[in-house]
Amino acid sequence: MRVTALKVGATALTLATTVLSALYVTSHLKNPAAPLQPTVLRSGTTTLAGGTLTLGPSVQPSDVQPVTSTYAS
Repeated sequence: MRVTALKVGATALTLATTVLSALYVTSHLKNPAAPLQPTVLRSGTTTLAGGTLTLGPSVQPSDVQPVTSTYAS
């Protein structure tokens, strides 16, 4: 009897969680007018809200040997 009660309780909890998750997702639908990706700032200097933002390339070429193994002891 106790095992059956646990199974029924677990099943009820799973079903309740599934239903509540579905309700949450349907009430928070994505805005179809939203852009798929954020805008990209070009390299250079930009003035924003009283400050200056300087952007440059974040990946620089180098002559370092490539990593051939990621093993660590």
